[in-house]
Amino acid sequence: MQLLKIAFFSLALMFVSCNTNEKSKEQTENEKTAVKEPRFKYWNWITVGHKKSDSAYAAHFNKLKSYGIDAVLINSGADPKLLKRVAPIAKKAGLEVHAWMFTTNRPGDSIALQHPEWYMVSRSGKSCFNKDERPYVGYYQWLSPSHSEARKHILSLVEGLAEVEGVTSVHLDYIRYPDVYLPIGLLPKYNLEQEEELPDYDFDYSDASVEKFMALHHKDPRKMENPAIDIEWKNFRLNEIKSLVDEAYDIVHKHNKKLSAAVFPYPEMADHMVRQRWDKWKIDMVLPMIYYNFYNEELDWIGYATKQGIEDLEGRPTELHTGLYTPKLSNADLKEAIQMAKDNGAKGVAFFDDYTLSDEQFEIIKASKE
Repeated sequence: MQLLKIAFFSLALMFVSCNTNEKSKEQTENEKTAVKEPRFKYWNWITVGHKKSDSAYAAHFNKLKSYGIDAVLINSGADPKLLKRVAPIAKKAGLEVHAWMFTTNRPGDSIALQHPEWYMVSRSGKSCFNKDERPYVGYYQWLSPSHSEARKHILSLVEGLAEVEGVTSVHLDYIRYPDVYLPIGLLPKYNLEQEEELPDYDFDYSDASVEKFMALHHKDPRKMENPAIDIEWKNFRLNEIKSLVDEAYDIVHKHNKKLSAAVFPYPEMADHMVRQRWDKWKIDMVLPMIYYNFYNEELDWIGYATKQGIEDLEGRPTELHTGLYTPKLSNADLKEAIQMAKDNGAKGVAFFDDYTLSDEQFEIIKASKE
């Protein structure tokens, strides 16, 4: 009997040992395949197309990874087929993939262009559908978030990208109204002065928007003497963007993805300039485009705007990653800008370069990695 007990315990120990070894092997394999989340993430906005070969994309993505880039925001024109082709190449290079899309501004959208009534209209009665009536530039083709069919179309594009395997987040760009105020540094380009809300740049007075507002507040913004001072009218438009973002959030989370967005520098400024109050959104990550030279500010404004956004997000789960416009940054300024973002609480930095980063800038980015 004693010998039988010894044999039984020996077998039990062997089983436990083998099982532990298997778990250890499995754990080691999982550790190998898991991508470690960087303490401070480096992002890169990039546009892709059908003409470039897979090998060319592989070479570019490998280059980005070798210089310290952790994540790519890929603009495929909201084409899930193209994204399905390119995303695995970026993933293989060790990059996190985010599906970047134009949201309320939908230039060249073949479906939307069949529906003139989907487009935003200015206080002066100009429609973003008409080529010669668009504000500032020809690609400003803004859909109204108040038009139910236009909204459904936008959200269908969000869902199409969210369904792509390997995507971490759907990244909303142009998730706002047209600029009621341009960044001050850009005004000379258009020979403009904007000291008040001008009728040609104040949107959305489309039928869908006005009817929806009137049902809520029983007044017509088209008949207001000075709609700029009507807080309900302003808040209505802020809430139209917020509700669109919140719906997109629910859609992408249904597919186990996250929602991110490129936004104006900090919430109060975004509110004033483009009807975008991003500190109130349901969203996982924001990448404020702190392009200080657009606003005739000095370099340290990057730190100021980063800190302001962090403070406005206090108590919310949203991460902030500072967006930098690299074509206007000298090598010394790029190094300092990255450090300012770190020092003021950002979780990372995103570089807008679209293939224009120089080798010297890449070296600075690589050297700044912890």
